[in-house]
Amino acid sequence: MTTDSFFNDARRKRLQEVDPADFAWAVPIMRTGYAGRALVYLAVAGVSLRSIWQGGEAKGTAAALEWLQGGWGTAVIILITIGLFAYAVWRMVDSFWDLEAYGSGAKGLIARAGMIVTGLIHLGLGILALSVLTGSGDASEGGGGLGGYFDSTAGQAALAVAGILTIVSGGYYIRKAWKESYRNHLRANPVTLHLNTALKAGLAAHGVVIAIIGGLILQAALSASGAPEGGIGTAFDWLHDKVYGRILVTTLCVGLLGFALFCLVNALYRIVPKASDSATETLRAALDKS
Repeated sequence: MTTDSFFNDARRKRLQEVDPADFAWAVPIMRTGYAGRALVYLAVAGVSLRSIWQGGEAKGTAAALEWLQGGWGTAVIILITIGLFAYAVWRMVDSFWDLEAYGSGAKGLIARAGMIVTGLIHLGLGILALSVLTGSGDASEGGGGLGGYFDSTAGQAALAVAGILTIVSGGYYIRKAWKESYRNHLRANPVTLHLNTALKAGLAAHGVVIAIIGGLILQAALSASGAPEGGIGTAFDWLHDKVYGRILVTTLCVGLLGFALFCLVNALYRIVPKASDSATETLRAALDKS
């Protein structure tokens, strides 16, 4: 028996001891969080494509949210803010209550720790959206007052570790798209069955953005140039300076629209193992039969 088979068998045994009704309260948090995440990437990709079409450059998260300010755009930012905070809460809840049934073994603890890190990142994005909404402070994706720390030897080492971990995270998303493991977490229905290719492309695009950001962070650490601004905007800027940069950025923006779709589909059809009926057919199971 392989390690993965043993791990999956252990998960199934843990789920047999759970009443889904006990964790039904977590599902609305999950749906709100993924919907907010979908709106963020829809805003960034949409505003960036509009800017490129008009001869400008792609926008980072903060710039895209600032562009939305006023009228209906403000209502969208409010929804994004609520959604990002909900996603942060969802990741914490998912980890603490082990809603994916990963368990307390080494592999499970690593997965659950990753959820907490993801939650903290989205908490930061929620604060960013809130600062844009209220007009308080400098709404940027950079390191702010940490710049001095990152100029020190310890700071550069921490930055290098952060860069490597970010690259690994990007690789994780790319591998998840390649292996199509996300299909284990989606309910099978006509929508998910027909959108599988778009979901795969969107998830891969998200992984590419994260990996580029990680590479730029690592480059800043190795060159002792202090903390980079970070964020999607920095990745766009880096790509824009390459040969065919405008085409690359446009392609990546289209990919991020796919990731927005991926998040929306998760909001609607994601399976939360401890809160779902064990008889629910996954997208993987349906595609394997076809």
